[in-house]
Amino acid sequence: MIRVEKLTKDYGPTRALDGISFEVKDRQILGFLGPNGAGKSTAMKVITTYLAPTDGQVTVEGHDVTKDPIGVRRKIGYLPETNPLYTDMRVDDFLDFCGQARGLRGNTLASRRKFVVEACGLGRVLKKNIIELSKGFKQRTGLAQALIHDPKILILDEPTSGLDPLQIIEIRSLIQQLAQEKTIIFSTHILQEVSSTTDRVIIINNGKIIADGFISEIRRDLSDVTQVRAALGASRDSVERELAAISGVEGVSLVGEVNGSVTVELRTSRGQDVMKSVGELAVKNQWAVHELSSPTLSLEDAFIELVRRQTMGKEARHG
Repeated sequence: MIRVEKLTKDYGPTRALDGISFEVKDRQILGFLGPNGAGKSTAMKVITTYLAPTDGQVTVEGHDVTKDPIGVRRKIGYLPETNPLYTDMRVDDFLDFCGQARGLRGNTLASRRKFVVEACGLGRVLKKNIIELSKGFKQRTGLAQALIHDPKILILDEPTSGLDPLQIIEIRSLIQQLAQEKTIIFSTHILQEVSSTTDRVIIINNGKIIADGFISEIRRDLSDVTQVRAALGASRDSVERELAAISGVEGVSLVGEVNGSVTVELRTSRGQDVMKSVGELAVKNQWAVHELSSPTLSLEDAFIELVRRQTMGKEARHG
């Protein structure tokens, strides 16, 4: 188990993490989601003992990251955002080196190397120097070194960075397979990456956790916000102006214009009969209605709404 309690990390006057707390249970996949610069990588570097916390406590399988960093490192495999490769080495020599550094020898080392080569698809580049590899194969090699010693916990920072679509699918499948016996934290700023790999997600922004739970729970917690999508045969200016004036509409966003039809999305407060009002407005103005629906809140919508709320709250506090 990984336990993070009131973790704070400062870089001089800049606070990268601001008192975050969470737990990751055994054999659980946790997606760490947030925009670039949100604090994801900093949190992972503290968990893996690469950085010392300014305040708070982090334990990995009962080992404190500041008091027993070696004990923590024995439990984890880590793929940082910047791939830790010796580019003048051959792939097979590099994997052997990493395994030996982890204490593997003889048949055990050979068995683990065979596993990671097959799992990460490195067979055809095994005898190449790392400097000759594409970015995708370098990323696979970095993942292989994180797996070579069969760690109980995997910490993966942007594990699919630089991979093509087929390779991304393969790595996602591997992560799900490994989660049957390992605890995994992976970070990403790509929302599809989270929803395709795990249901548990922590969303972080400006060093704070703004959501923690299953994706379905996060969507439910935002049930005070609904969206309405409307495609209307009218001019853009009149649609945006008149829809924004409807009671309960908090915002109107243009989606597109095609052949005289304007598609917009409306942010509304729950409890407002906005779809009925839009329909009545269309009849009054003789607008053709091509679409009028209330789509389910997606993970992307939830993420944008949560970040928006935090930003507005921060501005209000400093206003």
